[in-house]
Amino acid sequence: MTDLSVRPLDPADRDRWADLYRGYREFYEHPSDEAVVERVWGWVADAAHEVSAFVAVSEGRVVGIAHYRRFARPSSGTIGMFLDDLFTDPDARGRGVGRALIERVTELAASENCSVVRWLTSESNTQARALYDQVASITPVITYDITPRLDT
Repeated sequence: MTDLSVRPLDPADRDRWADLYRGYREFYEHPSDEAVVERVWGWVADAAHEVSAFVAVSEGRVVGIAHYRRFARPSSGTIGMFLDDLFTDPDARGRGVGRALIERVTELAASENCSVVRWLTSESNTQARALYDQVASITPVITYDITPRLDT
């Protein structure tokens, strides 16, 4: 995409962002939940919240989203940048959108002296992993999740 650009999320992007975010959630087989869409929009639209967003734009249309946030790294005494969500419109895949979004997050991390940009993906996400294997190093870290028991 010769006219591809990446910029911070704008309030006018709300509807298109929501479409892409729903696509992201569907890709990862999360149940449809408009309350989550609204909550996350509230986060990324709020400059004071820890989660921020970039959008990739081509021909005046938002074709990709990236959510990111900073995190403390006590093991190294540094700050890292976590790329939480990266999603490209299926019609724009293979055209450099994901790479451009990763590059923009990495540029921001460098400008803030972050020690790493880190993200997770599904083992089965082969198309995205082909890109990730070109731009980053896979780690040997195994991730565990536990759901806290909520006291009611």
